[in-house]
Amino acid sequence: MNLNTDIWGTFKIEDLFPVLQNGKANQGMLSDGNDCFYVGAKKDDNGVMIHCAYDADLIQKGNCIIFICNGQGSVGYANYMDVDFIGTTDIVAGYNDNLNKYNGLFIATILCQERPKYSFGRKWKTHLRNTVIKLPQTKEGKPDWKYMEQYIKSLHCKPISTKNQVGNSDKLHVYKWKPFCIGRLFKVFTGGDLILNDVEEGAIPVASHRADNNGIGALVNTIVGQQLFDSNKTIALADRGCFHASVQAKDFYIGTRVKALVIKPKVKKEVLFFIATIINMETFKYNYGRNCTSGVEEVVISLPILQKPDGSIFIDETHLYSDKGYVPDWIFMENYIKSLPYGDRI
Repeated sequence: MNLNTDIWGTFKIEDLFPVLQNGKANQGMLSDGNDCFYVGAKKDDNGVMIHCAYDADLIQKGNCIIFICNGQGSVGYANYMDVDFIGTTDIVAGYNDNLNKYNGLFIATILCQERPKYSFGRKWKTHLRNTVIKLPQTKEGKPDWKYMEQYIKSLHCKPISTKNQVGNSDKLHVYKWKPFCIGRLFKVFTGGDLILNDVEEGAIPVASHRADNNGIGALVNTIVGQQLFDSNKTIALADRGCFHASVQAKDFYIGTRVKALVIKPKVKKEVLFFIATIINMETFKYNYGRNCTSGVEEVVISLPILQKPDGSIFIDETHLYSDKGYVPDWIFMENYIKSLPYGDRI
């Protein structure tokens, strides 16, 4: 199905969504649990911040569009939420009886095109009702809900299933973790000058200095003189423009402003996912123009450590991984990722 946007109609948000409901919660109002999602000003993970206990006074119905109306870096994005949830005061939920998971995804994608209007502290909530977007329309000039649904279905994307249940993973006792320098765990390679416009399109990913699209900036053919990194051993780390680690599905090149972290021990790929997530917890340190160009090897992250059966800490006398002899618990990291929902699909 082709998208001929020239014949689309314009619609106000207040007309598309007769019911617009503000989020009601802040994190201090929540109780621990795994009953429902706590959704807020977060563009990734469909806006889910944490899991929490069910609260009848705070719960909001699913099958809605979630408008992120506040939050620097996320304001202006929209998500479709299929299940009941608890929302922060930074979001507004929009409801229409014609909405379903297919046309909801279509509309959320269109709404995200409004994102550039809401940078530099400009909020969305005061302008939300009057925001105008273009959508497919019927001959009567109404939103073509059926067409939007059929278009999404035509994309031939099969739903991903998992046998793992939420809450089955081992606890992360982070207070027992120990610090490790990236340079002790990885060999660090720096990307050379690579102008993507000058290379041929193909099927090999190029990890670039971006946080979206899993860091991929382009797909190219073989580039003579560029090192191809093993995706089963390597984390791509953007060190300028953003500080973001990613694990790739296929062997890849790295572009300018990117480091390749090739792990020294022989571990499973799940370990890379675990460590990349921990590295990304350091992103906040590299905002406002502060880069990590020459100091990646010295970046310190905390990881689970290997313990003996009696609970005492195993110490490696060669001090291979840390000055104090701590050894990362590679098996725990691997099993933890495998136990997560969809961890069985890696």
